[in-house]
Amino acid sequence: MSAVSDRLPVFPWDKLTPYKATAAAHPDGIVDLSVGTPVDPVPELIQKALVAAADSPGYPTVWGTPELRDAITGWAERRLGAREVTHRHVLPIVGSKELVAWLPTQLGLGPGDRVAFPRLAYPTYEVGARLARAAYEAYDDPTALDPEGLKLLWLNSPSNPTGKVLSKQELARTVAWAREHGVLLVSDECYLELGWEADPVSVLHPDVNGGSYDGIVAVHSLSKRSNLAGYRAAFLAGDPAVLGPLLEIRKHGGMMTSAPTQAAVVAALGDDEHVRVQRERYAARRALLREALLGHGFRIEHSEASLYLWATRGESCWDTVTHLADLGILVAPGDFYGPAGEQFVRVAFTATDERVAAAVRRL
Repeated sequence: MSAVSDRLPVFPWDKLTPYKATAAAHPDGIVDLSVGTPVDPVPELIQKALVAAADSPGYPTVWGTPELRDAITGWAERRLGAREVTHRHVLPIVGSKELVAWLPTQLGLGPGDRVAFPRLAYPTYEVGARLARAAYEAYDDPTALDPEGLKLLWLNSPSNPTGKVLSKQELARTVAWAREHGVLLVSDECYLELGWEADPVSVLHPDVNGGSYDGIVAVHSLSKRSNLAGYRAAFLAGDPAVLGPLLEIRKHGGMMTSAPTQAAVVAALGDDEHVRVQRERYAARRALLREALLGHGFRIEHSEASLYLWATRGESCWDTVTHLADLGILVAPGDFYGPAGEQFVRVAFTATDERVAAAVRRL
């Protein structure tokens, strides 16, 4: 077992334990703005769909029910502007983190292959490469990468942690480059429905991909848009030539979304109103925290989308974490996402209204 665990870095969130203890000692309690986990209720129509499917004694299928695939294809066309999406273009997954961590292995990558991801990025992109024993590197401009041996190119827009959004033109240029060099492009779009000062676009949009899904896959999650982090509900959409073999591999691995969860996802993707309501909650919290952080001497960069504010006081991120922990506020240090984040912190606005108000008062 150690041969596998030795390939991995220290789990970053463990480093926050002493700072969490400091913040928790505040007389008015901790305000946890670190992980970014949803705290608002699961919408009632989704809960009802889950309960109605609770009597599911048989094994679910890895590909999901026809109703689930219909829901995914319909949503992709309605919300993303995708065209001619069929069941062959979609694949349910057991939460997006599982996919990110195991995709290089499931693609058969290994020593001699390379995986690339943004300079500031979700750390699981690197973990996935390490698990597969593939080489990995961070980029500023993906089209400046050496394509030799590059087998998997991750995009992430809106970005975690920065909230940066790539334009249609940037996405189209990168898709064209990846196709020219035969590199599989996988776009992590889990925050796409949470744009504030920009309107995020999917690689599935015809203005980006030219009407073809060849060589591209998009990753989407219901954790943020529908408060379903506890359900582990996500899916892929894109090139059938990629998703077909992945489906077969995942059948062998038993990577099945539970039947009640599949029913819940059908309900969630069929309803836009609960997403609008949740967006309004997040927009209000974002506005309050942004003003408070600016007033406290922070500078905020990017942050035009996602569930985070990317903030700096021009000092070590750990000094900032310490300062805020003394105020009872826990945030994520920027170096969790790469050395380029060493002077930033990621501030989530996923706490309750009451806890956000407490953070604002302290700031």
